[in-house]
Amino acid sequence: MGLGFPSPTSSDVRNDHDLWSELQQGQVAALASLYDRHASLVYGIALQVLGNPQEAEDLTQDIFIRLVDRQRSHYDPRRGSLRTYLAVLTRSRAIDRLRSRRTQAAAIDKVQSQLVQQQATIDPLISNLGAAETSAEVQQALAQLSESQQQVLRLAYYEGLSQADIAERLGEPLGTIKARARRGLLKLKQILEESVS
Repeated sequence: MGLGFPSPTSSDVRNDHDLWSELQQGQVAALASLYDRHASLVYGIALQVLGNPQEAEDLTQDIFIRLVDRQRSHYDPRRGSLRTYLAVLTRSRAIDRLRSRRTQAAAIDKVQSQLVQQQATIDPLISNLGAAETSAEVQQALAQLSESQQQVLRLAYYEGLSQADIAERLGEPLGTIKARARRGLLKLKQILEESVS
């Protein structure tokens, strides 16, 4: 434990009520004695509820700081012991922190879910826009090729024909089709690169 709780000593014979009264009169040294007596109880409850040593230490500090703050401390010695008050207060504040943690986690989950939904809606729009833009650029570049090069590339890429099928369909030698396709692709690449730069 990072707090290093001391063991209560028998040398401090003042009871909690006396220490509380001293604390209310501004004698902050009384807080050290109350801390020595009750910090392990507060920390133990906080750890049991929160399940996290660092959060339990933070809450333990907050509970004892609350004792010094007259506006935030609602302990009334006539209603019970300070030990019981600290135990109930610690449990209550720990549960509040759990609720806050769950609320934050739920809010984060909701935002992440909304982002995923928005992304799912936006991605196809961007993809379609990019595809349409690219398609338009390719169409413009294709229009700058010779008629025979355009014909070979359209049959290959839009109809999915192999070069052998294109040669058969056009009644041309396979070598001629390969040469047109190669020259057409090189020219197309050059036109597209120039349009980007």
